[in-house]
Amino acid sequence: MNKAALTLQSPCTELKGVGDRVAERLANLGIQTLQDLLFHLPLRYEDRTHIIPIARLKIGQSSLFEGHVTKVQMRYGGKRSVIVNLEDDTGSVELRFYHFSTPQLKQLQIPNVRLRCFGELRWLGNQRGIVHPEYQIISSYAPFESSDHLTAVYPTTEGLSQNVLRKLVKQAYDLLNPLENALHDYLSTTELKNWEYPSLNEALKALHFPSSQLDLSVIMASNYPPRRRLVLEELLAHQLSLQQIKYLIQHEAAHSLPKENALTENFISKIPFKLTSAQQRVISEVSNDLAKPTPMLRLIQGDVGSGKTVVAAMALLQAVAAGYQAALMAPTELLAEQHYKNFSHWLNPLGIKIAWHSGSRKSSEKQETLINIADGSAQIIVGTHALFQKDVHFSSLALIVVDEQHRFGVHQRLALRNKGSFGQYSPHQLVMTATPIPRTLAMTAYADLDYSVIDELPPGRTPVKTVNIPNTRREEVVERIRANCSEGKQAYWVCTLIEESDVLQCQAAEDVCAQLRSALPELKIGLVHGRLKQNEKEEVMHAFKTGEYALLVATTVIEVGVDVPNASLMIIENPERLGLAQLHQLRGRVGRGQAVSYCVLLYQHPLSEHAQQRLTIMRETNDGFLVAQKDLELRGPGEVLGTRQTGLLQFKIADLIRDSDLLPQVRELASKILLETPQIIEPLIKRWINTQQNYLNV
Repeated sequence: MNKAALTLQSPCTELKGVGDRVAERLANLGIQTLQDLLFHLPLRYEDRTHIIPIARLKIGQSSLFEGHVTKVQMRYGGKRSVIVNLEDDTGSVELRFYHFSTPQLKQLQIPNVRLRCFGELRWLGNQRGIVHPEYQIISSYAPFESSDHLTAVYPTTEGLSQNVLRKLVKQAYDLLNPLENALHDYLSTTELKNWEYPSLNEALKALHFPSSQLDLSVIMASNYPPRRRLVLEELLAHQLSLQQIKYLIQHEAAHSLPKENALTENFISKIPFKLTSAQQRVISEVSNDLAKPTPMLRLIQGDVGSGKTVVAAMALLQAVAAGYQAALMAPTELLAEQHYKNFSHWLNPLGIKIAWHSGSRKSSEKQETLINIADGSAQIIVGTHALFQKDVHFSSLALIVVDEQHRFGVHQRLALRNKGSFGQYSPHQLVMTATPIPRTLAMTAYADLDYSVIDELPPGRTPVKTVNIPNTRREEVVERIRANCSEGKQAYWVCTLIEESDVLQCQAAEDVCAQLRSALPELKIGLVHGRLKQNEKEEVMHAFKTGEYALLVATTVIEVGVDVPNASLMIIENPERLGLAQLHQLRGRVGRGQAVSYCVLLYQHPLSEHAQQRLTIMRETNDGFLVAQKDLELRGPGEVLGTRQTGLLQFKIADLIRDSDLLPQVRELASKILLETPQIIEPLIKRWINTQQNYLNV
């Protein structure tokens, strides 16, 4: 190994003990270089700095202890195991192994063999014991060499032990630490001194090899300076990755779309309702952005029913009035179709030609639509993710509206933007979500977007009353539906399943529908689920909307996009299986008319503590932003944003809830770096996000 030739980007295979197999397992953790290894940070720590006498071992506590083996016993029945009795001068303890090899068993059976062990003491039946402790065979005369630091416990993967990880981290640190500028500090000495943070090198040493003189509670505290130092840098890397997108895009050119035009004025005069002040404010913000010669990048948040669709329509019209195309992308065909119908109803009378494009349409219909998009005769194009497929070619796309942003990745939004770029111009982007996102999360997850909130519901919307009822009272709920529908009102019954399988979800919905048709023979009951053909779904939904069906049984396919003002009762079966945001979205399907509406959460005993919390929150508030904040606290950012599978917002050490007070500082620092030292952006992102930053290259 040529130590002088090593750099942060050297592969882990340069380290002693890293062959192909270990390298593959490291890669499973996202570790490929020495830098990746150094920034693979511990989850927690163990105190292995002194030997604890066996008699002083405590239940629930992991400790280092040693003794000699007095008995080894094979136990059969149920699960084969090896029981080892270990003694020292103070007492004895049972060690239990369920997985063992023949050589391992022979070692343990050596008369009076001495072991040094580490593990957690727990109750095993009526006696104390330790299952699968870490152990090593030692000489009876081997002195204990006390460590000067606590032992780190790292996130790992199958086939990669903690010992191997610890040795590799130590190797990498020892090799790179002496090298000049190997661990480059991208934060200035002045900034670190002002914030009372250690240098990068000091912070890494303190977290990988914390002093045994420090109390564990101090090291694990969120305000521990070495931890805060690295949290700040990790949040900064994520912030920069998105702000860089914004910075680059805002230095491109976009068509300036005039604010004042006859189309938008005509539209406002014809809609049969008055815009709320919040809608007017957000329309003004969007309109001002569209009039600029640089691309708009704006996120609109609004609770269920706040009127985002009208704001989108105004933006689309501003593009069309200037002679360009505009597109709206929605995550599901049901929602895309709802938008298509709304826009057709509103805008066709104004002479606007609207096209509908999705993957499920007939080949001949698709071909005609593609021609209309390419030649520009389609002025507004509504569709699903099919809009950014290869065969779609826009004539003059000046605006992209993305609905329910959390259902798409950053990559998909940027892919559609790149399709819309033509000549020297890039399209404006408007992103909407009816899933309110707490401000702390939005500041981080959508750092590439400006931010508008429609924080007012249209007049006449009555808050939905939510009640939690156990499944044992199912018959009462069925009677409640009967009473509701006998008054001419309509209801939903939503079926949920833990399984992802469409087949199982649809089977559950079909079973419930059959039961309800039997219990409520006087009612016409419709059924809609994900495996119905598109035209079948449309027929059922249309029949429900026109009042032909009194009750609609559905899977969560109706979460977004369904607007039936006469529906005033919703039953959600097994709500404990859904997150708060999804429950809030489903509840938003009722309460859209004048009648008092109810949402019944029909839960199954026993409820977990988290499920109890979720259902209590649903009962206590209709405020989508409060629901979103609680959802973030319960599930974490990756789940709330739907980004767990994309790698975005998968932090190594930061926690958005715990560390939210750092975000203003992070935003300020990111803006400063973009202007003054842009050359450090790429290495800083690579250090923390590694291969997860592929979305920057869409």
